[in-house]
Amino acid sequence: MASNSVRRWSVPNKRAQSYAEERRAKVHQHGRKEGRELTDYEAGMRSGYLQCQSDHAGLFRYKSAMDAGYSKSEAKKYSREKGTKLKKGGRK
Repeated sequence: MASNSVRRWSVPNKRAQSYAEERRAKVHQHGRKEGRELTDYEAGMRSGYLQCQSDHAGLFRYKSAMDAGYSKSEAKKYSREKGTKLKKGGRK
């Protein structure tokens, strides 16, 4: 189970593509519920609308870290942290 201090996000168009496939199949295709049928609530969650805020926030934080000079791995780590401030002058 993910900690509350970790932001789970993915590139929005990849999440949308994956969710569309799950909705068509009406079966979980990822995670611990893989192979189980989707409930109406879970199918609604896969519309992508409710997940977009976290995705866009994570992507924004990743790009901000890259612009500040962080490496890809450092930027990825920063983008998944909640409530942290970006320190200027990362490594290039």
